[in-house]
Amino acid sequence: MLSERLKQFNIILGSASPRRQNFLKELHLEFEIRLKPVKEIYPKHLLREEITDHLSKLKAEPFIESLKPRDILITSDTIVWQNTKAIGKPKNKEEAFTMIKCLSDNTHEVITSICFTTSTSQIVKNTTTKVIFRDLTDEEIWFYINTYNPLDKAGAYGIQEWIGAIGISRIEGSYNNVVGLPTHLFYETLINIANSF
Repeated sequence: MLSERLKQFNIILGSASPRRQNFLKELHLEFEIRLKPVKEIYPKHLLREEITDHLSKLKAEPFIESLKPRDILITSDTIVWQNTKAIGKPKNKEEAFTMIKCLSDNTHEVITSICFTTSTSQIVKNTTTKVIFRDLTDEEIWFYINTYNPLDKAGAYGIQEWIGAIGISRIEGSYNNVVGLPTHLFYETLINIANSF
């Protein structure tokens, strides 16, 4: 079991996301949460997973100098990618409506990168999931926004919520990735890191 192999390590999750925290709990991992805010800005020439790779590494930077030999820091970033551009978190309900309206009756990709940082190394892994929405009515979109207030989510929606149940017709790839963390990739990489020590 991964939890047994990692007992000699200190897992640090550099994320305030309750979804990512729950995933680590479901994997039966002991971990601590450390938060250091960074400005999530990336060069405009970056595309797709280049963006999430960059931001996941950027989120690790404030922690690097304080990491001890048995620390493994986890930082991550997720974007929604559609029509050659990244869709982040909405600033308000009106922007959330515009985002979901663009996703409605359309296909987009959810891209997540995970950065694993130790005192001596850094590994970044990423994965992509394709999501297809059916045609949503304005009433459905507003009901979702007003009921769930998804302003903390990339693309203004959570697949695990009501809108995912009624609005998503198909996905190709990892469901957990769309929720917030590709757990299969996380688990596999963490095992490899533990085995390398």
